[in-house]
Amino acid sequence: MTRSSKSLWARFLFQDRGILPSRRLLIIYLLLSAALIVLSFTDISWVYLISVNVLFILASFFDLFFLPKRQDIEAIRDIADEMERGLNYQVTIEFKNTSACPCTFRVIDDLPQSFQQNFPVRGLAKANTLSRIAYETTATVRGKYELETIYIRYASRFGFWERQTAVEQSDMIKVIPDLSETRHYLENAQKFLLYEGSKIRRRQSGTGEFSRIRNYVVGDDPRKINWRQTAKMQEVMTNEYEPEHGKYITILIDCGRMMGAELKEANRLEKSLEASITVAAAALKNGDYVGVLAFSNDIKVFVPPEKGMDQLQKILQSIYHLQADAKESNYAGVMNYLQTVQKKRSLILLFSDIHTFLHEESTLHYVKRLRQKHLFLMIGIEDDALARETRQSPDTVHLAMRKSIAQQQVQVKKREKAKWEAQGLVMIEAKEEKLATEAVSQYIHWMNQGLL
Repeated sequence: MTRSSKSLWARFLFQDRGILPSRRLLIIYLLLSAALIVLSFTDISWVYLISVNVLFILASFFDLFFLPKRQDIEAIRDIADEMERGLNYQVTIEFKNTSACPCTFRVIDDLPQSFQQNFPVRGLAKANTLSRIAYETTATVRGKYELETIYIRYASRFGFWERQTAVEQSDMIKVIPDLSETRHYLENAQKFLLYEGSKIRRRQSGTGEFSRIRNYVVGDDPRKINWRQTAKMQEVMTNEYEPEHGKYITILIDCGRMMGAELKEANRLEKSLEASITVAAAALKNGDYVGVLAFSNDIKVFVPPEKGMDQLQKILQSIYHLQADAKESNYAGVMNYLQTVQKKRSLILLFSDIHTFLHEESTLHYVKRLRQKHLFLMIGIEDDALARETRQSPDTVHLAMRKSIAQQQVQVKKREKAKWEAQGLVMIEAKEEKLATEAVSQYIHWMNQGLL
């Protein structure tokens, strides 16, 4: 394809400057041509038919005098700097027409293909006015994207010809993980995790520091009842204690090949990132130090432990772009690296695929050494397909074989987990929609036990 033909093709694709016939002009011209073809079978001369075609085309050119010039058209895009993956956002475009001629316009924005889009967006701009149009979009893939151009086509009130232009405006957008669960926790932690009651109240007697006095609920330790406040309020009140603050939490995020496995809504890495940020928010809110280390076959990101909610933004900006690599995870390498950078005793939360981790025999030595100083907890996502196979009814021989193989895989995993847990390495699996909740619950449970 030659350079001129490429430019012409780009013009019809809404990507170049120029003047193009509108759909209205083409439809009218086709109807006129059909009528003239019918008349050609009569005694009307060909000179008359050709003259009508030429006069119609020349008359349509008068429409160009009512088209605003390119320098009279301005467009400004208003879009968020950060967008959460999977959430709907509204983008506003201001269309300024400084000419004395009104126009209708269509806009196509320079969105990446990973963004859901419904273009073109239509609007009406009166003479010497500022118009606003809006469209909604959803980002489906995390990362950093740059928007450079706004493509515009506008026509006069008659709408025979359209002028096409492109407005250059550079905007940088960061698509970060979905923070819905993190916001839910920060807004209402009790509702998110059922803080009140036996699940969270289970702690060693006499540990922690006094926090507040609250209503007694089923499952609380009767020894913590505050009898003075109970007599005063005429209802049972109990003392609430919370773990000591300032503990160290290190979150490990596996970005290896198996973390790219697709789930119902996203892949394993997406869910692990969302759960990691929620755990980090919970720990930072409690006054703990939080660090993050992401890895695959080598170290990808390391954020040293710090306290304060500013650390959450630092963690988010460091890991929002992570993607699953097509490489196997180097568990031994990351455990060895962690011993060199994390000198203080900490709770290590590893988000990874448990099935893959269990077959890394060489890693056991490094983890046992790490366990001598730190607490270790591994959190994975339950294999829903394997669980379905074990629950199905074996109505045929083929289904019976599939179920027996699935059950065998489950038993092998249980045996391997028991071997690792005998060394003090706790491993749990959660459903993908409950991963963040389970991770925060485990963090709070371990903090309540006072093991750090």
